[in-house]
Amino acid sequence: MCGTQASARRVDGSQMSSFIVNEKCNGCLACIQNCPNRALDYRDQAGKRVLLHNMGLCARCGQCWRVCPEQAVEFRHLLESPWQEVVALDLIPCRVCGEPVFTLDYGEKVSEKLRVPVEDLCPAHRREKSLSVWSRIRPESPPSPGGAK
Repeated sequence: MCGTQASARRVDGSQMSSFIVNEKCNGCLACIQNCPNRALDYRDQAGKRVLLHNMGLCARCGQCWRVCPEQAVEFRHLLESPWQEVVALDLIPCRVCGEPVFTLDYGEKVSEKLRVPVEDLCPAHRREKSLSVWSRIRPESPPSPGGAK
């Protein structure tokens, strides 16, 4: 954003977390003219100059920060971007120990594709189940966990 508008807000008023231009910006466009990836742009509309940033194009090279004569680009935010939750899915735990095994949606999709229910067992308990089945088939020589006899 330019001028005296809030430094960490988008034009629509929503919070911006990855790229901040503070109140020192005077709209000179040095950052835009020097961005090697064209991740910055501007729009003049209704008597305002609006700076635009596209995080998908941004290489986080810091060129905008280096060339700004007003020190208006707060580059540290490009390096310290927080993790943002994008989806939360229900987990299916191992029926023996409770360790998360897969998501409900993933289990349903795999069961649908395989046309059999997916077992809710973690790798350790799946291995134990396999060994117990093997010992019933060949009780005299069950395989060791490492695979050697």
